[in-house]
Amino acid sequence: MKSQSLLLLFLVSPFSFQAQTIFSYAGKDIPANEYLRAFNKVHPAPVVNKEKKMREYLDLYINSKLKTHEALVRGYDTLPVFIEEFAALRNQVLENYMADNESMDKLVNEAFDRSQKDINVQHIFIPYSVRPGFSDSAVAKLKAQEAYMALMTGKSFDETALKYSADPSVAENKGHLGYITVFSLPYQYENIIYSLAPGKFSAPYKSNSGYHIFKNAGERKAIGKMKAAQILLVIPPGSDSLAKIKYASLADSLYQRLLKGDDFAKLAQAFSNDNISAVSGGVMPEFGVATYDPAFENIVFGLAKTGAISKPFLTKHGYHIVKRISLTPPPAIKDKKNLELMRLQVEKDARVNTAKEILYKKIMDKAGFKMSNFDPQQFQVFVDSTLNNKTVPAGNGISNSDVFFTMGNTTKQVADFIFYAQSNRFKADGSGSKPTAQLAEEFKQLAAIEYYRDHLEDFNEEFALQMKELKEGNLFFDIMMREVWSKAQADTAGQLEYFNRHKANYKWTYSADAVIFYCSDEPTAQSLKATLLKNPAAWRTIMENYSDKATIDSGRFEITKIPGAQKATAKAGLITAVMKNKDDNSATLAYIINIYSQPSQKSFSEARGDVINDYQDEIDKTWTGELRKKYSVKVNEATLKNIVK
Repeated sequence: MKSQSLLLLFLVSPFSFQAQTIFSYAGKDIPANEYLRAFNKVHPAPVVNKEKKMREYLDLYINSKLKTHEALVRGYDTLPVFIEEFAALRNQVLENYMADNESMDKLVNEAFDRSQKDINVQHIFIPYSVRPGFSDSAVAKLKAQEAYMALMTGKSFDETALKYSADPSVAENKGHLGYITVFSLPYQYENIIYSLAPGKFSAPYKSNSGYHIFKNAGERKAIGKMKAAQILLVIPPGSDSLAKIKYASLADSLYQRLLKGDDFAKLAQAFSNDNISAVSGGVMPEFGVATYDPAFENIVFGLAKTGAISKPFLTKHGYHIVKRISLTPPPAIKDKKNLELMRLQVEKDARVNTAKEILYKKIMDKAGFKMSNFDPQQFQVFVDSTLNNKTVPAGNGISNSDVFFTMGNTTKQVADFIFYAQSNRFKADGSGSKPTAQLAEEFKQLAAIEYYRDHLEDFNEEFALQMKELKEGNLFFDIMMREVWSKAQADTAGQLEYFNRHKANYKWTYSADAVIFYCSDEPTAQSLKATLLKNPAAWRTIMENYSDKATIDSGRFEITKIPGAQKATAKAGLITAVMKNKDDNSATLAYIINIYSQPSQKSFSEARGDVINDYQDEIDKTWTGELRKKYSVKVNEATLKNIVK
């Protein structure tokens, strides 16, 4: 029984933990996962003394929550300036989330998995015969069913393809398309082929042009991309047998010269009829399977090693001699880099529309899309009349103010659709008007994307969390600026009073009068140093020649704050070594004018920068204490200990 209880606890705790409260304030419960998300952003790597770090950060996190809550209580989020700035910020972030990442990730992973194997495909194509006023789609369907039944009863695919397929090359290849891989064919065909086991064929698939039956004639591990060079001897159309023998003899002669060490590139430039590759010594653009004729690819991908040269072989284009330059296999590891490369290919491919369709359906379902039930004929008459500036017939019953559809809290009227149709009614190719049904579908999709944009927080948790963080961050900044930072900066009397109370904290230790030079790059700093070494006292005049590439800060500084200076080596007249900043390639150096080796009291003006920071901290600490009294905070120690463990 005890072991079962422990197992149950182990199974349940990872899920219930997400709902555990880490602390409460002002009637609000903050979940543990929200706090962990913030902590892990600040500490992405494992930390030493985790409990101490988590408690320290929890204290800061509670303080920030209290300040944000106070800003909300004061209505900072309702101020026009805040609303305008936050809307602009949301629009900046929005575009990164407009794609449906979940659907896109599925497409990317699917494409990567398919890229690992090539499939040898056979194909039967039965087209429609379509002409104005006529279509034999029913006849094509019947023919496709006959072909499928023939295959089901054991007829070979070769025979069936020869009998039924209208592919012009079927007499030569019996429907063999050769090997394909991901992106070789339209996505709808690829889906069918990659769902077939080796040796199996598909049911007839109806496309816009006809019916298709595919067969998986065999699989292999994906070959990848080939880099090759070729010599192509094109046989002119209509050549007689003597001419063909002449080209075959020339191809064999060139092959023998290559075997004896003749230069492939020079022979390609001199003899190849492939004008594009010939100028590059026969080198072809890198290609994968299903790029060229299967007869060509079978030979080329069969070359066993780099530098291998094929015997002359004949295709419908002529005689080829091909040299393998390199073969790059597809990426085998599904890591971040390879998935990003695959994503770029998916985004360029038509399959990306699948992700859009999934997103569209998700929007419609989640928003509760509801279309008004108009009489189709009356609606068509209303649309035609309105778009053509004609009077709508009496008794039509449809008006511009009628609801066209609702989507969540959004309502579109018939007038909205008409406005869209007026601008988008004609086809892009100039072939005429779009059907009303197509215009309505386009309008629905446009409205769906607008709805998605306006309600993205409801669809994407990551975006909602980021928007919440940005809103709280802006509120925190605004209230800190009003309650702490501006007060500390502007309250000179308060600064002086604070300085007088803490004078002992503001003393010079080992310090120096110095000039610090900030240069745009290291060469400028080295040049400036070389000039300074000749006459350091003339630094003001020297700087006139570097004003566009360097700036200065002069005064009294602690030695530790002077770049390149150390207590042991610092002395009057020293020009320090150039210190390069790796982050932006800028560089600094300093000229030490005078050394103060003994401690001394700082004046208010000398200490003011540090005083403002410390005074600011005091104001913040006092205000935070007031907020903690105003909004009672309760930390859930049990949850905190669970997180630490």
